[in-house]
Amino acid sequence: MSTILSVDPQHLRGRLIHRATEALEAGGVIVYPTDTVYGIGCDITNKNAIERIQRIKGRDAKKPMSFVCADVADISTYAQVSKFAFRLLKRLLPGPFTFVLPATKETPRVLRSKQKTVGVRIPDHSVTTALVQQLGRPLLSTSANRSTEDVLTDPVDLERELGPQVDMILECGILPVQPSTVVSLLDDEIQILRQGKGDISAFVEDAS
Repeated sequence: MSTILSVDPQHLRGRLIHRATEALEAGGVIVYPTDTVYGIGCDITNKNAIERIQRIKGRDAKKPMSFVCADVADISTYAQVSKFAFRLLKRLLPGPFTFVLPATKETPRVLRSKQKTVGVRIPDHSVTTALVQQLGRPLLSTSANRSTEDVLTDPVDLERELGPQVDMILECGILPVQPSTVVSLLDDEIQILRQGKGDISAFVEDAS
């Protein structure tokens, strides 16, 4: 059974983040809050942990997952960021967007699509930020649910459905069902792949 820790995004306790980071460094899988929905995550350099999340999700191993970076400079390590993309990322991140960009060789192969692209995020949430900064590496980001089922947003449901399968749950209450907006910036062309949380007017303006 997993460890359940209640976190207050407004008054984060370093001890709790340290415990979560220790679990990640040991190859653990955790559930954590973001500015959209709860996510299931692990250290992206740990292949075994990534494969474990794929089993928990019941997800096709060929279907890539996105991950959380610390800042735009960190994104440029794992994705090719053109001047056009950089301008958008700087303006809209942190925020509820997942950006699809060409992957670099630094991105683990299991997280690249067949087209050698990658999805990256910088959520506007203090817990996510603290985890990535303390870990020093990106954090896998996939919604807390099985692939064929609804996203879990209530800590009670998270504990019941995912508690036996993960090492730790960081909960901060019930979150709204608002997934991130997924935006492709390949070839400097804006394409909304999924509309979720966030104002997409900025993309319309930049595309015009």
